Amino acid sequence: MDAEASPFETSEMLGTFLASTPLPKEAWRVCSTANAMGCGAFVVEQVGGVGYVAFSGIQQLPVPDWDPNRSMLVPLDAASHGPFALLKCHYDGEEPVMVHAGLLHLFLHYHPRPDLQSQIHSLLAETKLIVITGHSIGGSIAFLAALWLLSYLKSIFPPISVLCIGFGSPFLGNKSLSRAILRESWSGSFCNVMSTHDIMPRLSLDHSLVPTPQWQALIRFWYTYMMSPNSINFANLQLTEEDKAWLFYLAVANMERLVHAEEGSGGRSFWPFGNYLFCSEEGAICLDNAVSVNKMMHLMLRIGSPNCITEEHLKYGRYVERLPHQSLKRSFMEGDLSESSYEASLSMALNSMGASRQLSIAPIAKDCLKMTRRMGRSPNLKAANLSIKLSKIAPYNLEIQWYKACCDDSNEQRGYYDSFKHRGASKREFKINMNRIMLEAFWDGVVRMMDRNELPHDLHKSSKWVTASQVYMLLVEPLDIAEYYRSGMHHKKGHYISNGRARRYEIFDQLWIERVCRKKLGNRRTRYAGSTQDSCFWARVEEAKEWLDKIKRDSKPANRAPLWDRLIEFETYAMKKVEGLEVSTDVVAKNSSFSLWLEGWRASKSQIYPLKDIN
Repeated sequence: MDAEASPFETSEMLGTFLASTPLPKEAWRVCSTANAMGCGAFVVEQVGGVGYVAFSGIQQLPVPDWDPNRSMLVPLDAASHGPFALLKCHYDGEEPVMVHAGLLHLFLHYHPRPDLQSQIHSLLAETKLIVITGHSIGGSIAFLAALWLLSYLKSIFPPISVLCIGFGSPFLGNKSLSRAILRESWSGSFCNVMSTHDIMPRLSLDHSLVPTPQWQALIRFWYTYMMSPNSINFANLQLTEEDKAWLFYLAVANMERLVHAEEGSGGRSFWPFGNYLFCSEEGAICLDNAVSVNKMMHLMLRIGSPNCITEEHLKYGRYVERLPHQSLKRSFMEGDLSESSYEASLSMALNSMGASRQLSIAPIAKDCLKMTRRMGRSPNLKAANLSIKLSKIAPYNLEIQWYKACCDDSNEQRGYYDSFKHRGASKREFKINMNRIMLEAFWDGVVRMMDRNELPHDLHKSSKWVTASQVYMLLVEPLDIAEYYRSGMHHKKGHYISNGRARRYEIFDQLWIERVCRKKLGNRRTRYAGSTQDSCFWARVEEAKEWLDKIKRDSKPANRAPLWDRLIEFETYAMKKVEGLEVSTDVVAKNSSFSLWLEGWRASKSQIYPLKDIN
């Protein structure tokens, strides 16, 4: 038995499981129905406890307002109504999440349709699994629909499972889209079934291709077949041998560019995501590593020929029909296998693609499969090393917790925040400040590794890491706020929340919010929290102090009115936290900044009556 599982083996298990279910066959049946209905159609069906949504592969490209001078890839937040809100944000130094402009336009034509929305919501109420599917360009629209639905379902508990199956679908987005999907742990929800020699999934559908007569002739032929597969005559294809060769080698060249693209340079290039199920007459193989997918797409096309471009895009019904039988055949008809289960799985995979008989590419294809194992180890090892470092910084947290307890019990009754803000030059305060800086360095390092995609893509979903980051934020961010105002940075940059908050806290906030969406909160508190549950509470107090000072200094009602409204809003918010015991004892300490502000504010309310109706 192999010592360590690999991404290749994991994706193979997924592919074998998928092939053993009726899902691909049913998905293709619904796709065929949508295709037969013509341009822009969609079909919604329920089969048992599974809902199916299929988009027709017959679509109008280029779209009417597609500007040939405009970039082919556009930011996903170009979708102004926010169906992809969770995928808009990206890490520093990373290109924004971008998708094909024409495909996004097509999806946004479907998205607001009441008939589609109502039928999908009916499926959500009646099923536990929704399969979104499409053939050709319809598959790319299905990918966008699945991304929208997954984003929408994140707020629903328990969530409903979503599976998206594309058949021969072209590239959709860039590397940032692929990374965003991995970070959300959605990769397993996407499967692009593709023929080993189909050129459609290997093309970028850019301005240099779509308007050409060669492409238009091929797409017209495909569309005619997709609408009426039993009445097509291949002799009617208006493509010469030279035209076929031009299209074939254009796809080869496109894949060569992707294969040779350096890591990190693909922000403005298309990039695969999810699982790719490569199908051939001999069998099928599933890959989920984007680099390996690109290499395998390139290698498989190299053993094809221009003559295969016409039919390969139309054979998915045949491949899907054979999938379950090929899975069994692959398991029991292999001979002379290695004693290593891993080497045996590689041999069977190569056999399934017909690559083992192609001496020119067999060694490269095998190395490509092995590469997924090598690439899969590093993030897990780095995560393990981070866990060791996390345990080593635990004393820093404990010392700060001890300092907080001392401040809260002090006779000065100023509390944790104000004690640190007005600290002197004692050795104790110096030590606590150094601990704060050391913890900052560790957590900023974690964020940088996330930025560089060096950690497992689901690390931020781990209860251990989400809890650790939350404990750190609630404990240490008040000290960062105290240091910010102590050093006068608010005079130079503005208030903390808008101008001084570290990015790590924004990320940790989002991770915690996502976790709370999935879990029910506990019972009502019976005592004050160990740490104030809003880590920015003291920054809000500092802003409220400034508003109160301005009201006292400014006698103009027009200037006082908006400040008065903000102060009332903050008082309501703060007292809700205090009454709900969601603050620590330092907030309600007799001489804390909050207690002194509250005393001054209540005194002012009894003396000042701002004019509410100002012309």
